[in-house]
Amino acid sequence: KRRRLPDRRAVRFIAPARLIHHRPEIVERRVRVGDWEGDLITGRQNRSAIGTLVDRTSRYVTLVHLPGGHSASELHLAMKQIITTLPEQAWLTLTWDQGSEMASHHHIASGFPEGIYFAEPGSPWQRGSNENANGLLRQYFPKGSDLSAHTLDHLNAVALRLNNRPRKVLNWQTPAQVFHAVLGS
Repeated sequence: KRRRLPDRRAVRFIAPARLIHHRPEIVERRVRVGDWEGDLITGRQNRSAIGTLVDRTSRYVTLVHLPGGHSASELHLAMKQIITTLPEQAWLTLTWDQGSEMASHHHIASGFPEGIYFAEPGSPWQRGSNENANGLLRQYFPKGSDLSAHTLDHLNAVALRLNNRPRKVLNWQTPAQVFHAVLGS
């Protein structure tokens, strides 16, 4: 008999606490700030990465600096720092894919009082705002490049540029304008 090897794809995904279909209905309507979609863009041979967070309503982008790698522990530590950069009311929900980098999602759960949710495997369209933002980010961070070479200051400059770029979907307002108007700051 041949020994059966474990399915690598099955090992790559985490067992999510809650799937996307359990998100509060208000998240689908895009009427409030604080419902985020997240993902990683990866560099050459998946050895480096940048975390991407996009608010569903305003399309406001926040980038997560991961110079030391994109393991679950690296991501949750970096996410804890990011959560402190915006007002508490700016963080309500997070929707991510089922990649192993979110295996420690319970460490950041308190930062998202309405929950962390996971898209179904192989369903990037369930986080469409994030996929769109990742496409825009590839103008600055090409596929196959070493993403660990970018400093936090550079990531912040790219996010600032995207957040001040008018969008048709926002009636030609910028994500920053919409985000801050809704937050009242």
